[in-house]
Amino acid sequence: MSMSMLRPQIILLKEGTDSSQGIPQLISNINACQIVADAVRTTLGPRGMDKLIADDRGKTTISNDGATIMKLLNIVHPAAKTLVDIAKSQDAEVGDGTTSVVLIAAQFLKEVKSFIEERVHPQVIIRSFRKACQLAVTRINEISVGVQKSDPQEQRDMLERCAATALSSKLVASHKEFFSKMVVDAVSALGERLPLNMIGIKKIQGGAMEDSRIIAGVAFKKTFSYAGFEMQPKKYLDPKIAMLNIELELKSERSNAEIRIDNVEEYQKVVDAEWSILYDKLEKLHLSGAKVILSKLPIGDVATQYFADRDLFCAGRVVEDDMKRTQMACGGAIQTTVNHMTEEDLGSCGTFLEEQIGGDRYNIFTGCPNAKTCTLILRGGAEQFIEETERSLHDAIMIVRRAMKNDAVVAGGGAIEMELSKYLRDYSRTIAGKEQLLIGAMAKALEIIPRQLCENAGFDATNILNKLRQKHARGEMWYGVDINSEDIADNFISSVWEPAVVKINVLTAATEAACLILSVDETIKNPQSTNPADPNPGPGRGRGRGRGRGRPF
Repeated sequence: MSMSMLRPQIILLKEGTDSSQGIPQLISNINACQIVADAVRTTLGPRGMDKLIADDRGKTTISNDGATIMKLLNIVHPAAKTLVDIAKSQDAEVGDGTTSVVLIAAQFLKEVKSFIEERVHPQVIIRSFRKACQLAVTRINEISVGVQKSDPQEQRDMLERCAATALSSKLVASHKEFFSKMVVDAVSALGERLPLNMIGIKKIQGGAMEDSRIIAGVAFKKTFSYAGFEMQPKKYLDPKIAMLNIELELKSERSNAEIRIDNVEEYQKVVDAEWSILYDKLEKLHLSGAKVILSKLPIGDVATQYFADRDLFCAGRVVEDDMKRTQMACGGAIQTTVNHMTEEDLGSCGTFLEEQIGGDRYNIFTGCPNAKTCTLILRGGAEQFIEETERSLHDAIMIVRRAMKNDAVVAGGGAIEMELSKYLRDYSRTIAGKEQLLIGAMAKALEIIPRQLCENAGFDATNILNKLRQKHARGEMWYGVDINSEDIADNFISSVWEPAVVKINVLTAATEAACLILSVDETIKNPQSTNPADPNPGPGRGRGRGRGRGRPF
């Protein structure tokens, strides 16, 4: 009897662990990524469809933003989650191109699936992909068109076109001229470092989309107020602003508190002490010279009436984000005590007023001296529609910020992808070996963007792609899909512009994701609990009646 037959079986993994390896599981991972890409495929471009997603709490979201859809899909497949991650990273880094990055990554994998089946080693494919990505990025930098920063009008036109291109595939595409101007104004109002948190977005239901407006300052919804509030002035010029983290109201006694007193006079002293502490705080605020008093904590009815009698404005329970923006814009500091308040502790602004917008009243600070800030007031019908408008504007704001920092642009509408495809295909013919086929496969995969744009608009994709290949072969590099005329056009002349950095990020992120999935040769899944609600799954959790491992028989 041979020794191998006597050797005991070695068990490394927990019983029930699912382990798959080799080519079949790699193909399985590629197929999973295809299914994820199919979920967002139809949202690409100006004629892209929207997705309606209902979560487990019944909240519905209507969106065609790739990153939003990917987050809400709640994908559990380990390899497909990689595509969710690149969509999120694209959204965080440049704001737009989230659908493109998922489509391109999935198409890269689809094109090399046949090579995997024919036993081409994944590392050979990864090496070729990385080389092709490097070539494509170099090519984008070569052909991208710089915009003169010295000419403010030319730069503004470029930013508006980039914003309009980003908005053209969104739900608000019919108002892209209106919103692109608003977005450029918002980003231009920021300081040199373009901090995103200095743009506040407030959503008010009702009214038309054209009623949306930009306020060059801070605006937030009127907080809860007590009697006496209506007697306070609602407009000030050059007011001093006190920002507090103090409660200005009489506190109710604690239920378990105990005070032992012998007579009524002592009780009166306790009550008087409480009132004198409150009035002392209010008097110090009045004497500080502040005309507008904001607090994160409640301001009670006594304080409200006190301020109204002295022509001061107050607002309690101000949201922390709004308070921080007000502090950064108006200067001063958020105080935790009213003692020793100085001029430096107070903020200031050009004008403060309270204004009715839709069904709500808003406190508006304009002419803020310290930081550059602005607030976008969005109007519209349904709640989901306003939320999608906010997501769309976020993408456009990110694009404009990127375009301001990196002023090189390329033509959109599939033009740059077709040019890169032609460039890589021409390059692949100059080299020998498997690399030639693999770089050629990557070149073919890039055609997915113009092809999908055509399919989503209901055009004949094959016919339009043939026309584009012919134009690009003649050296007319900016020709792309023209959605309006169901044909091709020079998208640079048509002002379909995108920042070059967006396309570079899409390519590098898609290549990295494809390489990551190709480099995985084994997937190991731990056994799941039989009862998902049980936080501590495992054997032996019964009361001693089970057999062996506590499994039911």
